[in-house]
Amino acid sequence: MTGKNLSIREHLLELRRRITWSAGFVLVTTMIAFAFHRQILRILMWPARGFAEIPGGKPVYIDLTEFIGTVMKASMLVGLFASLPFLLYQIVMFVAPGLTPRERRYLYALMPATLFSFALGAAFGYFILFPPAVKFLLAFGGDIATPQIRIGSYVSLMLSLLFWMGIVFETPVVLFFLSKIGIVTPEFLGKQRRYAVVAAFILGAAITPTFDPINQSLVAIPIIVLYEVGIWLAKLGRLGRKQKAAATEAESGQQ
Repeated sequence: MTGKNLSIREHLLELRRRITWSAGFVLVTTMIAFAFHRQILRILMWPARGFAEIPGGKPVYIDLTEFIGTVMKASMLVGLFASLPFLLYQIVMFVAPGLTPRERRYLYALMPATLFSFALGAAFGYFILFPPAVKFLLAFGGDIATPQIRIGSYVSLMLSLLFWMGIVFETPVVLFFLSKIGIVTPEFLGKQRRYAVVAAFILGAAITPTFDPINQSLVAIPIIVLYEVGIWLAKLGRLGRKQKAAATEAESGQQ
C-alpha cells in the first residue's frame, strides 16, 4: 500500500505511530545522556579554557535548582542531537510515500549529507567559533569587574550556538535538493547573492554571543561560502535534471 492510497485517518495513525517511536527514542537517549551528564558538561566547557583565569577556575550557580536544571536541559538537548539520525529517518519515511520516485531517491541520498553537514557545523562552532568568543568576553572588562560565569547561562549559550551552526551548515544540501526538484534555480540564487551577504552578517550578529565584528565575521564568512557552495551544487543539480530530461525526450522520440 502506498502513501497515496491511505485515507486521512490512516495518515494520522501513521503520524502518531512515528511520533510515538521518535518520542520514545529521544527519551532513551536523554536518559543515557543524563547518566553521563558530568562528562557532557566537561566536554561543553572545554572550549572555555579561559575559565582557568577566573576565581575557582570553573563556572558557578547561584540558585538552588540551577545546576540540576542545567543538567536536565543539557541531557535533553544532547539526547535530541543524538536522536537526529532516527528522527530524520522517521520524517523521511513519513513524507516519502507522497513524493515521486525521483524525489524519494534524492531524499534518501541526502540523508547522510544532512547529518554530516549538521555535525560539521556543530564542530565548527565548538572548535573554531566559541573559544575566541569566550576569550573576548572574559577579557572585555576583566580589569574592572571579576567575571562569575553562571553554568546555566554558559551551557544554554553553548548548546544554542552548536545547534544554529549545525543548521547553517545545512545550506548547501538544502539548496542542492531544492534545485534538484526544480523549486529554485542557480540563476535565481545568483541574483540573491547580495541579499545573502547581508543576511549572513545579520545571522552572524544573532548567533554569536559577542558584539565584536571579528567573531561575527567568523560566522558570516562561512555562511557566505556555504551559500556559494550551494549555488555550485544547485548548478550540478540543474545539470542532472537537464540530462535526465534530454534522455527522456530521446527515448520518447525513439518510440
